[in-house]
Order: sequence, then structure tokens, then C-alpha cells
Amino acid sequence: MNDPKRGWQRPSIYDVAKQAGVSHMTVSRVLNGHPNIRESTRGRVLKAIDEMNYTRSSIARALATRRAMRIGVIVDGPLQYGPNSTLRALESAARGVGYAVSAFSISDDEQSQIDAGVVELVTQGVDALCVIAPRASSLDILRRQSTGLPTIVVKAEPDDVWHTVAVDQRGGATLAVTHLIERGHRSILHLAGPQDWYDARERDGGWRDALALAGLHIPKPISGDWTSDFGYSIGRTFVPDGVTAVFAANDQMALGFVHGLWEQGLRVPHDVSIVGFDDLPDARHFLPPLTTVRQDFAALGELALQQIIAAIEGETHGQHDVIEPTLIVRGSTARPAS
Repeated sequence: MNDPKRGWQRPSIYDVAKQAGVSHMTVSRVLNGHPNIRESTRGRVLKAIDEMNYTRSSIARALATRRAMRIGVIVDGPLQYGPNSTLRALESAARGVGYAVSAFSISDDEQSQIDAGVVELVTQGVDALCVIAPRASSLDILRRQSTGLPTIVVKAEPDDVWHTVAVDQRGGATLAVTHLIERGHRSILHLAGPQDWYDARERDGGWRDALALAGLHIPKPISGDWTSDFGYSIGRTFVPDGVTAVFAANDQMALGFVHGLWEQGLRVPHDVSIVGFDDLPDARHFLPPLTTVRQDFAALGELALQQIIAAIEGETHGQHDVIEPTLIVRGSTARPAS
């Protein structure tokens, strides 16, 4: 194995077996967590694996399982924080169990490329598809496809066709608005996201639910495009007219909105309280630090992967699984000024 004439070669399962003094089948059982292995034998095998820096061959595993050990992922809106974070979380979870991820991204002006994305991924021989689909229009295009592959869709609303997983967007919005109501706010405006996005529709719904439950007036929301520039354009011309709090559908629009308010001399939270959604890594450094709803993307990636593998194995579970979000209270919210 270390013959200089041959150069370095990856140690095989047979090399590990020889080093540990066991059969290659015993090494395989240890790698697969088989319970009927003596602890002394397991210890010898693990020691040999460590000493030889053995890593299991994904090719060998694919041959043994008759699988490619690869998941195809279609990502709609990849530049936005939510879809991008979901993809990275899924990739991390997949690597942890020996799966690779092939991703095909669809930007705002490329929705017609979804068909091409499906064909490309299926051609690679992936074992399953995961669709990170924030926009209804993109998913409508995908419904025309029939791949025969197990498919999981990451989206906020349940679906009649596919198993779906998501962070509870509606519940997160309800948390945010309930927090404002509990602080004494009675006129709460919503700076909404694009209504073609499932997340935006669910966050809008959560805002309405919380206001209706409290018996408060539901004003017309202001629909935006997720960007801080849009939030800024609204904030710099905003006239409170009795509004004491704003729920922004994401942190970027909240950031821009606070900037616009500041330019016209309105202070947060003294004049207007602000709550965002996502808990961007920089949200705690906004001025003031932003109260927001945190999404656990690591947990979402793990959940999506679990359901993908279950689908590959032919198992069926509930039709829609959700991760609960968390409200993070910081300095951008306070009781309304007297």
C-alpha cells in the first residue's frame, strides 16, 4: 500500500480487516452500526480505521446499495437568504450521512429553466429530488414534470402532490405580531414580501391571524420585494398616522425601513417599533438591534434529509412537517410612546 513504486493508495476495507485481524464482513458490520458485534472486536476495527485514516468509498457504497448516493436539489430564488440557507443546511446534513448534493439554481428571470434543471439532475442519476420552492409560479411549472423519483418539497404550505417540509412561517409571524400586541401596540402595519412567495403569503396570514384574534383592525399591507432598498424607500416617506409598530416580512426590508425612518427624523423604537423575520447574522448589530423571528435552518436541513432518505427507502410519513421558529427580542421594540 505504501510501495513508493506505486505511490499512495487509499486503504481498502480489506486492509482494515487485515490490520484488525477480522474479516472484511466484520469491518462492514462495524461501519453500518450492526449491534451483534463484540465491543472488543468493534474497538479493534475502530482503532485500525483511525490508524489507517480509512474513509469509506462512496463508489463502493453506491455499488453495494445500487444507489448513486446523490440528491438532486432545485433551488428557486437562490440569492435570497432563506433558500440559500436551506440549501447549505441540506448539503451539510447530506454530507454527514455520505450523500452528495447536485444543485440547479433558478433565478428570478429563469423560471422557465426549471424543466431543464429537472432533466439535468435526472440525467445525473440522482436517487431523489428536493425542491426548495418559495414561489408558487415555479412550482406550477414543476407540476408538469413526472420523474418517477422520490421528491420532497421545501415550502411553507402543505401540498396535495408532494411531501413538504418547512419552518412554520405563519406561526413565526403570529409570534412577532403577538409580541407587539403584548407591548401595547394597537395599530400594526405589515411590510409584506412578494405574494407569489409561499413564505410571504404565510407571514401575511400570521399577521392577520394575530390581529384578528386580538380584535384589532387589519390595515392594507404594503407589498415589497424583500430588499433593503425597498424598505428604505417606504421608510423615508412613511407617515405614522397612528401606526405605532411595523412587522416586516424579512430583516432586509426592516433594515431599510429603519434607515428611511432615521433620515426623516423618526426614532426606533420610540416613535415606531419594528419586528423583522429571519434573524440574519447581522440583525443583532442593527441600530437598534433588531427584534426578529429566527429560523433554524440546520434543523430544517436535517428534517428535509430525513424525509428524503425515508422516501428513497419507500417509507411514508406525514404529508407536511414543520420546524417551530423562535422570537428573538432585541432593542427595536418597546411599548408605544404615551
